[in-house]
Amino acid sequence: MRFTKMHGLGNDFVVLDATREPIALDAASARAIADRHFGIGCDQILIVEPPRRDNADFGYRILNSDGSESGQCGNGARCFARYVREQGLTDKDRVVVDVRDGQMVLESLGDHHYRVALGVPVFDAADIPLRGFDTADEYRLDEVAGRTLRFAALAIGNPHAVLRVEDIDRADVAVVGPALESHPAFPERVNVGFMQVLTPDRIRLRVYERGAGETLACGSGAAAAAVSGIRAGVLDSHVAVELPGGTAHVDWAGHGKQVYLSGPAERVFDGELVLSNTSE
Repeated sequence: MRFTKMHGLGNDFVVLDATREPIALDAASARAIADRHFGIGCDQILIVEPPRRDNADFGYRILNSDGSESGQCGNGARCFARYVREQGLTDKDRVVVDVRDGQMVLESLGDHHYRVALGVPVFDAADIPLRGFDTADEYRLDEVAGRTLRFAALAIGNPHAVLRVEDIDRADVAVVGPALESHPAFPERVNVGFMQVLTPDRIRLRVYERGAGETLACGSGAAAAAVSGIRAGVLDSHVAVELPGGTAHVDWAGHGKQVYLSGPAERVFDGELVLSNTSE
């Protein structure tokens, strides 16, 4: 099985082509591929599939490093857009892809930069989903890793919680991240963003991703953080998001509008994958 290793701002992926022949990976196989010591190593596995709807060019499936499935990955989508062009699967500058919960539009901006339409953000607590709360601009949970947390919550393909902090370098991501990710209030778990506002058009961000842990970048997490700040009135409609792996750009015109993520996609190497017995 041929694969390509790619990354978007350090958020790294193994990309597989299932357009000609289906690829069925169980959770154990996905974990074996993602293992950084015994496998290839990645945050997520991206599978390019045939489209499921008539207006789409491709299907897009995402597996986290723990073997669970994700509904969205903005950094991965940019890598997806570069991959399908370089593999000769399309010559279009704009492609529509089916994802688990809808569709995404991917556009080439030139010089290996891409813009992704991630969809319309969802704020209703029941739809995020966030259990035990009425919809609000800010939520509060007591006794999470021994502290009280206040956060914004929304869904952009995946559920996101965004905490504003004074200094992300001092944020307790390793403790608060997993505690909130698996909190019973989030029945589908949640990506946890730690956002430091620098100026109205620039933030710093660290993200603890469900199923992957802290990553160097999270595209949908960058979008969620920017949208939460725009909605709160502390950020402008165009935001540069400084992540540990580099800077992404988010644009959102407000309620009911698509959110857009722009940034680079890098190809690292190609290889051939041989799966050994992964039974546990």
